[in-house]
Amino acid sequence: MTSTTPPPETTVGRARSAGALIAFLAIAFGVAAIGGFSTVDNVNGWYAGASKAFWNPPNTVFGPVWTVLYSLMSVSAWLIWRERIHPELRSQVRAALTAYIVQLVLNAIWTPAFFGLYPALGISALWIALAIIVAIDVGVLVTMLRFWRVRKGAAVLLIPYWAWVLYATTLNVAIVTQNR
Repeated sequence: MTSTTPPPETTVGRARSAGALIAFLAIAFGVAAIGGFSTVDNVNGWYAGASKAFWNPPNTVFGPVWTVLYSLMSVSAWLIWRERIHPELRSQVRAALTAYIVQLVLNAIWTPAFFGLYPALGISALWIALAIIVAIDVGVLVTMLRFWRVRKGAAVLLIPYWAWVLYATTLNVAIVTQNR
């Protein structure tokens, strides 16, 4: 960041900022809802009988973890969005938020690919999901690097998300290799 001091925040500016945070949260939890629709019938269906890694957590862990992660992601993106007021950062903010959106879209399609496509495609769906989650791994890293250039604290907030996605990648690899 540069030493340029932003204009003081007004009541309207604070309301707009709060609205933006709510929008970032709504978008992230919309992605979570897409995942929820994909898993509702399949977690207790094919997935329940699939061989999984010994390090696979109980299903009850996923909801609370993702709630925290989606919240951190939203705050992180919101912090980047707030930096748009600095003219010298606008292009970096745009690039950072574009990377964020790309990884979020990939996140949104992973769950339907993994859980939803399996009944129709079998193991092929799990391989497709593996390709998607590897792209998410890279996408989150790119997002973190772009966020770092704009606001380091926002990048740091994504570390738990990246760690969880890397962990989820190992779970995806295990389920693909153990259920041929």
